[in-house]
Amino acid sequence: MPGRADSVVARGRTLVEANCARCHAVGSNDKSPHPDAPAFRTLSSRYPVEDLAESLAEGISTGHPDMPEFVASPDQIDAIIAYLRSLQPR
Repeated sequence: MPGRADSVVARGRTLVEANCARCHAVGSNDKSPHPDAPAFRTLSSRYPVEDLAESLAEGISTGHPDMPEFVASPDQIDAIIAYLRSLQPR
């Protein structure tokens, strides 16, 4: 169902813009404001983005030294993963 998939991706983008963009590049060609924060579009080259689901559920507390802890609900996790997948090269 393309419409639903698009809305899930859009929700994921909204979540990462609100919670992550202060440090991370969350778009397809922006630069991370924090020098130690990887651009989200590069995450899939480090590890499968699906592997982030557990970390998002438990609370991401690692990363760059001043990264705040972020805990996501299952629906938020699905949306964030869908958005991260949308950033992967086709």
